[in-house]
Amino acid sequence: MKARVFYLSLLMFWTLSTVNTFDPLTVALLVGAGSTLAPLAWVTWGHFNERCDSTWIHFNEPGLRSDLENKLVGQHIASPIIFKAVAGFMKNPHPRKPLVLFLQGSTGTGKNFVAQMIANNIYKKGNVSQFFHVFTYQLDFPHQSQIETYKSQLQQWIKGNVSRCAHSIFVFDEVDKLHPGLFDSIYPYLDHHNQLQGVSYKNAIFIFLSNAGASDITKIALDFWQSGRTREDIKLKDLEKVISQSAFNDKMGGLWHSPLIDRNLVNFYVPFLPLEYKHVLQCVFAEMKARNLSTNGDIAKQLADDLVFYPNPMRVFSAQGCKTIHARLDFYI
Repeated sequence: MKARVFYLSLLMFWTLSTVNTFDPLTVALLVGAGSTLAPLAWVTWGHFNERCDSTWIHFNEPGLRSDLENKLVGQHIASPIIFKAVAGFMKNPHPRKPLVLFLQGSTGTGKNFVAQMIANNIYKKGNVSQFFHVFTYQLDFPHQSQIETYKSQLQQWIKGNVSRCAHSIFVFDEVDKLHPGLFDSIYPYLDHHNQLQGVSYKNAIFIFLSNAGASDITKIALDFWQSGRTREDIKLKDLEKVISQSAFNDKMGGLWHSPLIDRNLVNFYVPFLPLEYKHVLQCVFAEMKARNLSTNGDIAKQLADDLVFYPNPMRVFSAQGCKTIHARLDFYI
């Protein structure tokens, strides 16, 4: 009896500790070896392991709207575009192709933050969901000499995960640093196809994050500032052509002459404006609130004053946006 209790405890620990290592079929076969324990093991599996169903995947439309309006700082263009794009896609029972978003702008302006917001309002487990995949060039594609291997691996990874869960999200960070041609192997997945080799990609979301075009976006924003026009006067039409061309013509970037752009597979080009001093203060206050700290204007001002702003001597935009606020606040409190 004691041995059976020990075995049950060991089985439950094994099940919980390996849920991301084996697929359900493998676990079912292994658990089935102990027939008297299988029912309890399946209860444990079903309760703790994430599944691709409505229990774990449900679009929170009011939540996304609230997050974009209240947590995303200084992005009056990006916020409504992203909300309408994601909400329209998620509410469409029969999309014709995957949703492809291209978020561009300087560092620290909220691109990664938005990708996490989207995941947090689709998956019950948010941005730690096993259906939310983030790729970075440093970790996933570090060696240019292995570009052909990366293409094949990326193709198989996407195909395998979409086969497993149609509502998967794939985020590619800093695509301006990726090797040109990397995405040539996956562009068919982003096109208008009912199925490719038995797999439908129409419910997946692909998000590309890039610093390409940041200098052009900044120049336009600075021109508005210098002419006395408000930031809110900047419209998408002032930026869209610039950012689409910057990625396509960037010889060092992953989308250089890419069919993703050439074939018009990107649904929305979303510019992120550089952040001003007032936006940095808002980020500091938001971080204080997130830590349940009392709002302290003196500390927020001191932190903001110590950041680098450009161009000199005007110091209009934060060089790192709000990217370092989380870490820097520890030094001031």
